[in-house]
Amino acid sequence: MIADRSPSLLFRPIELPCGVVLPNRLAKAAMSDSLGDGEGNPTSTQIRLYERWARGGVGLSIVGEVQGDPHHAEKPGNLVLNERSDHDALRELARRGSAGGTQLWLQLGHAGAMTHPPIGTSRGPSALDVSGLTCVELSRAEIAALPDTFARTARLACDLGFGGVEVHAAHGFLLSQFLSPLFNRRTDEYGGPIANRMRLLLEVIEAVRDAVGSRFPVGVKLNATDQMEGGLVPDDALAVVAALDRTSIDLLDVSGGTYFPGAKSASDATGGGAYFLDFARSARERTTKPIMVTGGFKTRDAAIDALGDGGTDLIGLARSLVLDPTLPRRWAGEGDGPVDVAFPRFTDPPEGGITAWYTMRLTELGEDREGPHGDMTDAVATYEARDVERNERWNTRFTEVS
Repeated sequence: MIADRSPSLLFRPIELPCGVVLPNRLAKAAMSDSLGDGEGNPTSTQIRLYERWARGGVGLSIVGEVQGDPHHAEKPGNLVLNERSDHDALRELARRGSAGGTQLWLQLGHAGAMTHPPIGTSRGPSALDVSGLTCVELSRAEIAALPDTFARTARLACDLGFGGVEVHAAHGFLLSQFLSPLFNRRTDEYGGPIANRMRLLLEVIEAVRDAVGSRFPVGVKLNATDQMEGGLVPDDALAVVAALDRTSIDLLDVSGGTYFPGAKSASDATGGGAYFLDFARSARERTTKPIMVTGGFKTRDAAIDALGDGGTDLIGLARSLVLDPTLPRRWAGEGDGPVDVAFPRFTDPPEGGITAWYTMRLTELGEDREGPHGDMTDAVATYEARDVERNERWNTRFTEVS
């Protein structure tokens, strides 16, 4: 435990197990920024957005939902990283997104049962047919191919100049689905007790490490809980933490919740504050790996307290950095004005409205447009229309047989 409660605590470097040093303890957590060009490649707007976050002072920045397989994407704004991608644009993203010493990582994703229906076929550990969500069961052969897909994507990320990768096993996407007994009803070696349900995640980590070598950072984003009845619970998640401690990962990013229909948001389920800090404290007893907690940090004091108490090693920030990409510099005492951001309040937002509003704010940042920001009705309309247009482009681009 560190007794220091000064802002300097946020800006102490941290060395990861692989030897890479992050310049400070503030991270831009992975979000689905939805700023790809509809063909899996970065846009100038997306590249500028990550450059702004880097110059704003984060030590680590993670690009959310980067797909190795275009047929299982979460949105048509996702990036796709394979041999047919625009490697020049990706190198430019890696270069500008790591300005000032920021580490820029790619989050390796596979939406599984939550594949966006207009652009792919939903496949998960088990067949599902529930309100708002259907999927077919992955075959044994399809499961066996997954570690290599993740590994090839990670190797390409390394070759193109990105600083590291994060394996996405949270928020109800594929590897998270395998961990959850609510969505994994298999009776083979990938289902049943948690030791079986975590098998695919461990196989993916091993394949990724073999592909990138010992000096390239590999992180994992893990749910503390699915926040759904019958889903992954903290005791099982802690068993996964203990197993991950025996792997070669460099960072455990703790989050929670899913995007499945009917699931509570993290803020609804926790009542405010840092959402998963208590789980991280329990995880600390089961792992020596650096821990990052994502979600609910809205003030500098809260971030300092979490680090000072030893509950986490890094602070994962998301919406606060959408509101102010220079927040780390403000927390360091640079510039004028308030240290913390003021979060907007929305009255009776429509379903998906808050996500749409923040996503369109990312577009504004990447286009160097500052406020006033559009209202929620306009944001939802623009967000949905943009996806419809990109659905068509995606399907035209990725028409080859999976």
